[in-house]
Amino acid sequence: MKQDAFGVLIIHGFSATLDSVNSLIEPLRELKLHVSVPVLKGHGGLSPEMLRGITWRDWMKDAETAFLQLSEKVEKVFVVGHSMGALIALNLAAKYQNAQLDSIVLAAPAFRLVSMLGPGRPLHFLAPVLQTFIKSWDLKVAFSDHDEASRAVHYLWAPTDAIMSFFELISFTESRLHDIRCPMLIVHNRNDQTVMRDSTDIVFKGVTTQQSDKDIVWLERSRHQMFCDCEKDVAVRSISDYLSSRISRLRPSSSA
Repeated sequence: MKQDAFGVLIIHGFSATLDSVNSLIEPLRELKLHVSVPVLKGHGGLSPEMLRGITWRDWMKDAETAFLQLSEKVEKVFVVGHSMGALIALNLAAKYQNAQLDSIVLAAPAFRLVSMLGPGRPLHFLAPVLQTFIKSWDLKVAFSDHDEASRAVHYLWAPTDAIMSFFELISFTESRLHDIRCPMLIVHNRNDQTVMRDSTDIVFKGVTTQQSDKDIVWLERSRHQMFCDCEKDVAVRSISDYLSSRISRLRPSSSA
């Protein structure tokens, strides 16, 4: 028997720790949501070496398993994804939007990276070549709030093969956007120095969600780690308000 009406699945980004999304948990629990925050394979370990040999299909499987487990406990699921997690949320929406999944929140959806080597960027053709002799990439911690700069929100480097698989996920997800029609909120940072603002346009124009069922909230000062940075309260409140509005819409039908 399902114990709760609504649940939320929170999906972290590439190479991230749960500290990158933890600020969402308590505010969403205050909405009486059953909250699930899985750690994707290769993440949350002592070393980035744990990501070596892991592919995006492993991350997708972990997220889908968590989604289905949550679906057994609640009537409807909301999915919140940050960065790469937003791509995974979109793939879950493509598969489950007519069933258990109600709506999604995409925080800095990672379609166009600032890196010139990412999919859709001018030097992407060089990425497979570089993979043959560069086995790891350094990762920058992106904060506007310097007091947060030492926060351990992700690995300091990542294996190149895991990054290449992340790139594959970007291309795969972009090819599926036209299949997605569920309600959604996109939250992005104008000052993001990891994911380009173009990413939001790609989602907004690419999905077939009705215009009235998709919205964008822009943060003005935060960088990529929006849930730990100087506007984290704004980001969290925007998501909390959005999910509260979705609950209000669903509650009459869920209690019928």
